[in-house]
Amino acid sequence: MPLVVGPFVRCRFSAALLGLWLVCAGFTCAGSEHDATAALPAAFSDLLPHFLVEPEDEYIVKNKPVTLTCRSTPATQIYFKCIGEWVHQDDHLIERTVDPATALPVMQVTIEITRQQVEKIFGLDEYWCQCVAWSTTGTQKSQKAYIRIAYLRKNFEEEPQGKEVALDQEVLLRCHPPEGVPQAEVEWQRNEDVVDPASDPNFFITADHNLVIKKARLADTGNYTCVAKNIVARRKSTSATVLVYVDGGWSEWSKWSACGADCSMWRSRECTQPSPGTGGKDCQGLDLQSLNCTSEQCPETVSGAEDVALYVGMVAVALCLTLLLIVVVLVYRRKKEGLDADVADSSILTTGFQPMGIKPSKPGVWAPRPRRPPHSKNSHLLTIQPDLTTTTTSYQGTLRSRHEATGKFSMSNGPLLDPLPNGSHSLHNGKLNSDPADFVSRLSTQSYFKTLPRDVANTSYGTFNFLGGRLTIPSTGISLLIPPEAIPRGKIYEIYLTVQRKEDLRLPLAGCQTLLSPVVSCGPPGVVLSRPVILSMDHCFDACLDNWAVRLKKQNYEGAWEDVLLMGEELVSEPYYCQLETETCRLFSEQLGTFALVGESLHMGAAKRLRLMLFSDAYCSTLEYNIRVYCMDDTQDVFKEVMQMERQLGGRLIDEPHVLLFKDSYHNLRLSIHDMPQAHWRSKLLAGYQEIPFYHIWNGSQRYLHCTFTLERLSLSTCELTCQLCVWQVEGEGQSFGLDFNIAKDTRAVDAEFLLMDSSATALAGPSAFQIPYLIRQKICSSLDAPCPNGADWRMLAQRLKLERHMSFFASKASPTSVILDLWEAQHFHTGNINQLATVMADIGKQEAMIFLVSDGEC
Repeated sequence: MPLVVGPFVRCRFSAALLGLWLVCAGFTCAGSEHDATAALPAAFSDLLPHFLVEPEDEYIVKNKPVTLTCRSTPATQIYFKCIGEWVHQDDHLIERTVDPATALPVMQVTIEITRQQVEKIFGLDEYWCQCVAWSTTGTQKSQKAYIRIAYLRKNFEEEPQGKEVALDQEVLLRCHPPEGVPQAEVEWQRNEDVVDPASDPNFFITADHNLVIKKARLADTGNYTCVAKNIVARRKSTSATVLVYVDGGWSEWSKWSACGADCSMWRSRECTQPSPGTGGKDCQGLDLQSLNCTSEQCPETVSGAEDVALYVGMVAVALCLTLLLIVVVLVYRRKKEGLDADVADSSILTTGFQPMGIKPSKPGVWAPRPRRPPHSKNSHLLTIQPDLTTTTTSYQGTLRSRHEATGKFSMSNGPLLDPLPNGSHSLHNGKLNSDPADFVSRLSTQSYFKTLPRDVANTSYGTFNFLGGRLTIPSTGISLLIPPEAIPRGKIYEIYLTVQRKEDLRLPLAGCQTLLSPVVSCGPPGVVLSRPVILSMDHCFDACLDNWAVRLKKQNYEGAWEDVLLMGEELVSEPYYCQLETETCRLFSEQLGTFALVGESLHMGAAKRLRLMLFSDAYCSTLEYNIRVYCMDDTQDVFKEVMQMERQLGGRLIDEPHVLLFKDSYHNLRLSIHDMPQAHWRSKLLAGYQEIPFYHIWNGSQRYLHCTFTLERLSLSTCELTCQLCVWQVEGEGQSFGLDFNIAKDTRAVDAEFLLMDSSATALAGPSAFQIPYLIRQKICSSLDAPCPNGADWRMLAQRLKLERHMSFFASKASPTSVILDLWEAQHFHTGNINQLATVMADIGKQEAMIFLVSDGEC
């Protein structure tokens, strides 16, 4: 009989039954429910318990706990023991039933095991549990169940390699899947279709996961992918292209032809048995043979009227071609004269040439990455002085030919907007001040603008011609540079730039992908560009391509997203190219459209930058006081969105924003508050911390998330609040906010002027959009484009500006210097410092070329 001692008891069975003592720490043995003698009929009191269900091995996926179950009969008590320690009684869920066939009592016990419990001994030993069942006769132990944390690494230990093989040759594609628990299963795909050796015996998958094609057929040509999967994730290797080629063979010679007018006969054969296929070698040898006929076989040749007719026809064709060429030259000269007359006032090339600045922020306001112009010691190298008397940068001339030809600028050749009244088209050299709401309304009525969001606050637009210009969405880091000559001469485009919100456009993310930039649209799509434009936007990753596979995605006309570029592996022949900077991506694009950066980490060291911001209510009249903690992508557009939202809520920023590196480790983000004066404040949070799941941040559709800490002051007279607020990733980096402020002193909401610190115009057209005057730009290009034996050309310019990584891209353009200057313009729009460029030109040795010494008449 058991001895009942109390909450922490020693439960002793009689020496006749077991002859042992059992330490039952944490178990309450008192009560009839645990009375061993009352639980069993007398006829079965001498039976040992046996297990109907024993705990099985389990895997913890992400943060989901696992359940272990144990069922035994006849049993009076069942308890679990994990890694040698008894599980507390309160953690057991007990069910008691009676077997109707035997009248024996059946007892079932379940427990839950969490990831945190397993991680405590991670690397020391395997976590195991077993259950122990008691009856009045004795005890029995179940088998051990091992609980492991499931994972699947990202990188394959060996990936398949592409091959070119001859017809009927054997092909071996190797694959060693990523390390994982449980071990990954492997399947093969050809062109996204599963390869099934059961249905096609020409395929064979070995025990070590390699794919064998026994005899290569033409139909076996394709992209082969090794796919590894377990209960956690599914990984795909890079695709290996298998090309099955066929070498050509010659057919039999044809019969000799009859003798021709040149007294020769011919025979031929064709490369059709088999024809060369998929890159196979062509047939060797001649496919045509000739042989002179004997004199008796040669036909008599007579020259006469037929030859005269041939010569007359050839002369007539030559005359027609000459007349056609003359007409083309005349038309071209007429058009050129009309176009030259369009720009009658040379002042449009320099009007408003002033350094661009940024309005300084107010003291105590934290700006989203303020940019300040660097001090230069070489201002004397630039002899052109800006026209400080120019107070307006608007040129209201019209672009028309001398003959007032209203049809000169054809608006039907491409997706352009309707022409302005009276057949004229205004060139605005400076700020464009039309109503943006009217522009968005007009655009959204046209079929190709149906998806344009009606978010006027985050949209800018302008009307541009061959002189180019710039669009900017203030305080977002998003801009579009349209270089000179990017728009063909004779065309005028009305172009827009907008940042898409999540409710407007949803970007699908697969597997472990994460969004690294805003979703930005520029258009109209389909317009013809002569040179690439530069789209600048922020990103939020560590900018280390060793850690990431970053892809540029573009939305096609059907609304689907396509990969158009893998960053770091750009091809100069493609219409897209990226310059990656620490916090910004600059995209060279020959097409307008909707773009976004999507990344997939290559290992657990990859990290996203999260910006952490703390807000509270500007005015509090109750005992409760809320602190809102925002965790957002570290980009200026999200920062602006949160600031605008908090301004509407009447919130105020209570500490400087912090940046946290959030790694792809599957660990959640935790937030906690500490060190409050207990005599005046208390937290209403029941748990020790709040937690944001990993996948909400990594794969979630929201680019900002927030948690609220609700505090309660014990008296309305309490206004001083001091505390420590911590934000950290489990087993990762953390940030701490030390708060010490008076909740009643500063009751101002988010400063409205904070959102207007970027005071630059949203649209600038013509020369005023650029730091470098138009004529100076032309002189720099003409001086540096031509190769120089000592290297003092565009290559040295790229090196001095630290752009040598893109040499191949620059070299592929007709004017490498102009592309370099375009990138310089995009990078230095906010600094307004052209002296740096003057210094670089002097270092190259081009100062004597008088590039910067342009007379007032020329400018």
